[in-house]
Amino acid sequence: MEYGICNLAVIPMRAEPSERSEMISQVLFGEAFEILEWKEGWAQIITLTDKYKGWVSRLQFIMLGHMAYQQLQETPPRLTYRATTQAWKIKNNSVLYLPVGSSLAFLNGTSCYFDKEKFEIIGQIGENENIDLVAKTFLNVPYLWGGRTHFGIDCSGFVQAVFKLKGVQLKRDASMQAQQGTPVNSLSDAHIGDLAFFGNAEGKVTHVGMLLNREHIIHASGKVKIDIIDEKGIYSEELQRYTHKLHSIRRVI
Repeated sequence: MEYGICNLAVIPMRAEPSERSEMISQVLFGEAFEILEWKEGWAQIITLTDKYKGWVSRLQFIMLGHMAYQQLQETPPRLTYRATTQAWKIKNNSVLYLPVGSSLAFLNGTSCYFDKEKFEIIGQIGENENIDLVAKTFLNVPYLWGGRTHFGIDCSGFVQAVFKLKGVQLKRDASMQAQQGTPVNSLSDAHIGDLAFFGNAEGKVTHVGMLLNREHIIHASGKVKIDIIDEKGIYSEELQRYTHKLHSIRRVI
């Protein structure tokens, strides 16, 4: 088995081995993965943290040894908590702007060592905050299919990013996340931080958001925003109509 690690701020994960293929997710700085297959300058990978499969360009990561990968499995690295954290790449005297939730793999003091590359973390990494405050830092971030950062994010990427900072690893897609945690019987029993899932006409889960209370939800739809929720679903005051039909509620913390 071969392994890799992202040594850029963020790289796209694509559905197929082509730059023209849709982005289905992103790999953030310091996130490691197994390499399943090689194809014409592309690697099919499965990520260490959420076991998500996709294709990444060979030009956008570096190889990682088995022992180093095992170390990351056994001791998860510290994370960045700010929207962006600067990292100075010593090799070519350049700066990377790391997105929130980046993994500071192999951190020694303020330096990350990836094989022969050294990254010096500039400034404070940041601190963990209440989950509602973490979620609200994403307000007005534009919706981006496959996105996981403050520069663009999708609904499941949003809740995954928020809960990652609270030490809870959610799966990548809303339909997968709907199988995690424990069910909550109704909105009247919900707590702050519970996940609300929404379905299409066939009952398939297609959307997710996080409850701020029993009347309001924060979610990524067009942009990250706060809307009204009731037993029917999400009501948009902006559009003056219901936009998502409530499917279920789950508690993961």
